[in-house]
Amino acid sequence: MKRTPEFILGLLGGIFGFIGAIMALFIGGIDAAFSSTGESEVTGLGWGAVLFSIIAIVGCILVRTKDKIGGILMLVAAVGGIICISLFYLIPAILLVIAGVMALVRKPKNIFA
Repeated sequence: MKRTPEFILGLLGGIFGFIGAIMALFIGGIDAAFSSTGESEVTGLGWGAVLFSIIAIVGCILVRTKDKIGGILMLVAAVGGIICISLFYLIPAILLVIAGVMALVRKPKNIFA
């Protein structure tokens, strides 16, 4: 069964997740530059969001062949991204949750029925 809507929503969620992670890394870099310790917690969370965006893109690729595994990966990426950088990962998380639930709920069409 073609899973084009899930693939497109997952890919958009992963790409928007990368954009949000880059914004978090940028803000974390500015915070680290102006802090007295030279470190920023936001930078670490931004790298976590990059990791979850990679997981989301792997999930959207897997949804074509293994729909349940791809859907679970997209849901994990959505929850993990929200935990890492809540505000920057809001739109990607919504897209990934929709795609993940669609991948888990949609039944394949029986062509012989």
